Amino acid sequence: MKNLASIVCVMTVSAQLSAQKIIRQEVFSAKMNKNIKTIIITPDVQQGITYPSVYILHGYSGNPERTLKQDIPDLVKKAQEYKMIYVLPDGNYNSWYVDSPLIKDSQYQTFIGQELVDFVNKNYPVKMDKKLRGILGWSMGGYGAVNIGTAYSNTFGIVGSSCGALDFNSFGEGYIHYQTDKVLGPLASISNNFLTDHKTKLMATAEQQYIFDCGTEDTQMIEMNRKFHKKLTDLKIPHLYIESLGAHDPQYWSRSLSEQLTLFYRLFKL
Repeated sequence: MKNLASIVCVMTVSAQLSAQKIIRQEVFSAKMNKNIKTIIITPDVQQGITYPSVYILHGYSGNPERTLKQDIPDLVKKAQEYKMIYVLPDGNYNSWYVDSPLIKDSQYQTFIGQELVDFVNKNYPVKMDKKLRGILGWSMGGYGAVNIGTAYSNTFGIVGSSCGALDFNSFGEGYIHYQTDKVLGPLASISNNFLTDHKTKLMATAEQQYIFDCGTEDTQMIEMNRKFHKKLTDLKIPHLYIESLGAHDPQYWSRSLSEQLTLFYRLFKL
């Protein structure tokens, strides 16, 4: 009976290890002194095997549940197909994924780039090589992915932005409409550290891979993405830039994000 119980125990553990999971949990941020809702999607985890990971940042007014159900509806399938672990933190309604100089409990750059990565590294079988850890986002999350990815260039090897808000100076009414001023203050007085244009010096030496895409009918973001692409090209900073038909809407970014995750998979395999 004792041997049978041991066998049953081993079988139970093996079943738990091999089942694909969607895990909803709260991760504590010491920097903000609060818990942050996070969804972690794993493939069928096998004992002794580690997996690449991608941190996925939702857009303005979004949340991880919407990402899972609407924005990237094939995400669970991709985690299993590509054998990756996806991490979806809640970036709040309008945090812009920055360490806000105005709001003490809105310090999402540190949370995602440091605290959340540390938590995932300790609790999930992820590969530790930065070349096998990426960060991706769209719209507000596209800005966040570039902002955090470049700030933590020793942590993330691939940085992806889809229809990202990459230039606050040409954002126009969007800077107020999307409440960027609530976390950063007036545009005229924000630090250059929050401007994507000022990330290029870091990008030139970061040994990262960059992917940018935008829809040609995205009247909010297309020109700033083209401008940033030109700047990177002029500075001879390697990157992939893609334009395709589409507006600033779920139809566009659902497709583009799914395609970017496929590119991440191929780059991880190199």
